[in-house]
This record gives sequence, C-alpha cells and structure tokens, in this order.
Amino acid sequence: MSKKTFRSVRDSMGELEVPEEALWGAQTQRAVDNFPISGIPMPRQFIHALGLVKWAAAGANAELGLVTSDKAVAIQRAALEVAEGMHDQHFPIDVFQTGSGTSSNMNANEVIATLATSYLGNDVHPNDDVNMSQSSNDVIPTCVHVSAACAIAGQLLPALQHLSKILDKKAEETDGVVKTGRTHLMDAMPITMGQELLGWRAQIEQSIDRLEESMSRLKGLAQGGTAVGTGINAHPQFGKKVATLLEEQTGIAFNPAASLFAALSSQDTAVEASGNLRTLAVSLTKISNDLRWMNSGPLAGLGEIALPSLQPGSSIMPGKVNPVIPEAVAMVCAQVIGNDATITIAGQSGNFQLNVMLPVVAQNLLQSIEILANACTCIADKAIAGFTVNQDNIDLAVGRNPILVTALNPVIGYEKGAAIAKKAYAEGRSVKDVAREETDLTDKELDRLLDPGALTEGGIKH
Repeated sequence: MSKKTFRSVRDSMGELEVPEEALWGAQTQRAVDNFPISGIPMPRQFIHALGLVKWAAAGANAELGLVTSDKAVAIQRAALEVAEGMHDQHFPIDVFQTGSGTSSNMNANEVIATLATSYLGNDVHPNDDVNMSQSSNDVIPTCVHVSAACAIAGQLLPALQHLSKILDKKAEETDGVVKTGRTHLMDAMPITMGQELLGWRAQIEQSIDRLEESMSRLKGLAQGGTAVGTGINAHPQFGKKVATLLEEQTGIAFNPAASLFAALSSQDTAVEASGNLRTLAVSLTKISNDLRWMNSGPLAGLGEIALPSLQPGSSIMPGKVNPVIPEAVAMVCAQVIGNDATITIAGQSGNFQLNVMLPVVAQNLLQSIEILANACTCIADKAIAGFTVNQDNIDLAVGRNPILVTALNPVIGYEKGAAIAKKAYAEGRSVKDVAREETDLTDKELDRLLDPGALTEGGIKH
C-alpha cells in the first residue's frame, strides 16, 4: 500500500498539512479536522447549488467590471464543474460544522480557486476572487433556497404530478366498485373505490398547491446581503445580477429577497417549505395505511384489494407476501416528520443578524424532498397502479352491512332503523331481509332505497 502524501498550505491562522491530491486548502482542512462528528457530508444538491451560486457570482462580478473576464471565465468553468458533480469527493466537510456554513463556503472557494488557477495559469484567490462580493452569511442561505427550489421543481413536483395521474387513472378504473365505507374503522355507508381514490388524489393536489406557493418565497435569495444584510462590499446590482444568471442555469425565476436582513437572519421560508413537506408526509401516511388495511388478509383481513407481489414476506412463513411499498413509504413519512422537527428548532436559531443552524436546515430539507419524491414514484408505480380488486370480498361485505339501514331513516325514522340494524347484525342477516319483516315497505321500495350503488351518489332517496 502506497504511503499517503501531503503538501503544506497556509492561511491566516498558520500552516498545516493537506492531502496531496485534495483540491481544497487550509480552511477546508481545518474544518475536516475540527468536525469529525457524523461522517455525513453536505448534501450533493447543496454542493451543486453552491457551484451554481459561485458561477453566477463570477458572472455578475465580470458584468460589473469587478473582475477581469479571463479570471471570471476560469472561475465559472470550475464552478460549473462543481455544479455538475464532477468534484463531489472534494467536499468532505461534515454537516455538523460551523452554523453559518462558512466552512462549506470556503471549501467551495478553495476548490474552485485551485481549479481556476490551473485553467488560467495565474493565481486565483479563494477569498479575493472566488468569494468576491460575497459572504458565507448570504451565500449559504442562498444555497439553501436554490437547492431546495431546484429539488422541488426537478424532483418532487414531477413525482407528485405522476402520483396524481396514477390515482386519477385508478379511480376511473374502480369507479364502479361499490365498497363498504368505514369511519372509526367501523362499517359505514357505501362508497365507490373510485371516490376513495379521488379523495387521496385531492390530498396530493393540495400538496402540489402548497409547495408551489412555497416556491414563490424560495425564489427570493439572500445574495447581495453580505455579512449582515446591509450589502457591505457588494455592488448594489450584484444580487439582482446573480439571480438573473441563476435563472439562466436553472429555469427558475430567482430574485433578490424582499428583505435581505430577514433572508440572512431567519429561515422562515425553509420552515414553511418543510411544514408543507410534513403535510405531504401526513397525507402519504394516510394513503399508505389505507392501502395496507384494504390489502390486509388475504383471508382474515379486509381483503378488498391485492397489492402487487414484489418479494417474499417472511423468512419462516412460506407464501406470505407483505405490503412492502406502503410500509417503506410510511417510514419515509416518519423520517420527514422528524426532519421537520429539526428544521423547526433550527429555524428558531436566528440570533440578531444570522441564523446559525444553516447546514442542518439544508441537510434535512433536501433529504425530505428527495425521499418524498422517490416514495411518491414507488407508491404510484409499485402499489397503486397494479393493485387488483377482490370483488367477491367487497360484495359480501356490502351485502351484509347493517349500516345500509341509514338510507331508510327518512322513511321509517332513526329509532326503527337502529332496531333493524341491531337485529340484522345479531342474526347475521341482511338489512333488506329484516326490513321486509319489520316495515310495510315493498320489495321494490327496499330494492330502490337500499341499492348500494345509488347510495354512493348522495342525496335523500325517498
């Protein structure tokens, strides 16, 4: 095994050793040495957003005449390589680092400066050139917004729209399936399976609406606020030019935040977006659990549907098949709800002019977006699209449902209806049989009043 070699580097605090092959410099190495905490580096999407921001900053500085064009071109080339994931291995700093994310900002500055220097053939400085017109205090909040907006637009919203379409298609397929409705997990009035699935679809559509509303605020960026929100060391047009250039790269209409002071000192928009992700997680938990109940059995449960058989369900019970996709999605939802709690606490940690839990906000927000997007695709394609209806089980339950007597309330009254329901349940008979004995209603009237399909349409049936 070859011996690892090092080179000496220097910063304002002195000299230290860095691995020879590393593109980073002294400040990154100090962070690597200082924070051996989780072994979890900053998320890839965040690092890629950091590359985009550095690319846009160099372009803005060039447009404003603050940096020579050749130096800007070299910085932008290196920054785009970072944005495209070509140098992810050179971003080793732990999530649990300085709360401003200064270490990650300097990591990007050093890596890009090293690359740009090699491309240009002249020295490119990480602070004076790559970090020109910027501070970690506006770069990192900007990257939180850019990475989250890109992930929502590029991953989560398409996955939600796909899930909505699958639900709509399956609802149409099952609209004629009349099943027993349930409240409190107890038999209730009939509903069509299509109506049930359209209820799920409405939840997903509402989550799309909420996330699109959050996107309007995620588009507001802190860039240009520099250290405390006053814009010190940045040209007044810098933030706007950065936003415009970022739009060119991402297709998302970014703009300077309405208040740069709020953009640096708070993470309210990230908290809002996370809250909407939590709401989506709650919706997906409900859908997952409904699927599990409907699939339960196949003999001793509800057995209304059969989910696709994807893998053996037991290491000891041959032939057992479990609802693995809804279970996995429910675990994703539990993680997202926990992530939201972390982001909520982190959002409270804005002291005066800066929030100091930015890296953990980025980590949890981006993880929630990614796993929710993947979960939506999985449940759409591997559970909902392929489940089959067990019509015999459904028909048997509907036919014996004593709550059908509710449809007779307007004709015979609640008390009489309750007595018929109790007798039907106690004797294991249908409501229609008992009502025939206990009322003056004709068979024709009972057939009309107790038609399960008609009862799913609402309204009073006299």
